[in-house]
Amino acid sequence: MVIRVENLTKEFKQRKARAGLMGAIKDLFHREYRIIKAVDHISFSINKGEVVGYIGPNGAGKSTTMKILCGILVPTNGLAEVNGIIPYERREQNARKIGVVFGQRTQLWWDLPLSETLDLMKYMYDIPNQRYQENLRSFSEILGIDKFIHTPVRQLSLGQRMRADLACALLHDPDILYLDEPTIGLDVVVKENVREFLREVNKSRHTTILLATHDMFDIEKVCSRALVIHQGKIMYDGSLDKLKNDYGSESTLKAELADTVAGIDGLSIPGIHEMNLNGTNLIVKYDKNAVNSAAILRWLADRTIIRDFRVTEASVEDIIRKMYKGFSQ
Repeated sequence: MVIRVENLTKEFKQRKARAGLMGAIKDLFHREYRIIKAVDHISFSINKGEVVGYIGPNGAGKSTTMKILCGILVPTNGLAEVNGIIPYERREQNARKIGVVFGQRTQLWWDLPLSETLDLMKYMYDIPNQRYQENLRSFSEILGIDKFIHTPVRQLSLGQRMRADLACALLHDPDILYLDEPTIGLDVVVKENVREFLREVNKSRHTTILLATHDMFDIEKVCSRALVIHQGKIMYDGSLDKLKNDYGSESTLKAELADTVAGIDGLSIPGIHEMNLNGTNLIVKYDKNAVNSAAILRWLADRTIIRDFRVTEASVEDIIRKMYKGFSQ
């Protein structure tokens, strides 16, 4: 395994401010604090070449975990090990083996052309010239950075800057790539380009990727495994298929009928959660573990002609939304 986390905890002290003028005066002499557990005894491991989606609402602990793995933060308790080393104890050695992209921040030099930023990265990481040129060609083909490589960073669009950040993060061939909201604010076309790039990097270079995002399409398109964190605790760790089977049993059947169906209330098959008939358009939501679509279609076919139908399973976004609601109850 390349990442090992055991009983990891990170606490922050947050000052409790008293209200009013007298409260402010008291705070000058005696301050009170509350302890916030951003990460609460979490454990997981990631093997080489895995692409793992790190999912959770704002404030769940995703970014804190990543900053510990990058060596930026020191944990309060527990173990975080990356490539056999403790990140915060050997920051320089850890930095040479990882690439990082934070969607809200950039590692590019604002007033320099992208080409000069890439040249600086080459010398910082001591990248052999041949490998540097090979990587540039590869990134130009997939990300299209050659179209704006001589443009000052400050003049790049958000999508161009994100592609440039990805190129910089992978220029030195890191073993692990940490991504925190890499597609935030991007349009549909650029998002798909970024996803395709990540799939290709993982396939061709066996780069391990930990992807924290709120965009569930990123998870579905790129990841094979999901880690769900809520209030600092890991609530789920497993494959996306298992996640769908365990939490996404609700399916939807949409049918276009030739006529309205008399006695639609008679469709009382166990496992059906909801029905909505609007003229000749029928929507049925049901538990696929309790009833299959064939039974529903047979019932309808005995009573009318089915002109068209479509069955859709719950998306990862629907599943995660349902999980969040369950956590908050």
